[in-house]
Amino acid sequence: MMDGLIAGRLYGTPEQRISKTGKPFMVARMRAECGDGENLFVNVIAFDAAPCAALEALREGDAIAIAGPITPKVWTDKQGVVHPALDAIAHQVLTAYHVEHKQRQVAAGQAGRDA
Repeated sequence: MMDGLIAGRLYGTPEQRISKTGKPFMVARMRAECGDGENLFVNVIAFDAAPCAALEALREGDAIAIAGPITPKVWTDKQGVVHPALDAIAHQVLTAYHVEHKQRQVAAGQAGRDA
């Protein structure tokens, strides 16, 4: 397992699930484009409240970046072709909303210094 930052688009809508101990968590899939035009599927799971809330607010096709531990995997399609994939635990989730929110904070801080 290694730490990583992965950006891409959600593939499907994130789902909330409940663990055997009754604690909620979120699962999602995303596609990250590789340099050769191929897509890499990333299986995402989140346990902490902030990344779970961020995932819950998103829908298929939304842009997303996640940070956390990643594990390389492979999967085999119906034709028997092996493809790379990643499993990721989202410790942080960054979306377009977060970027806009941060830009407003920076602008407000700059306006306060200029006054």
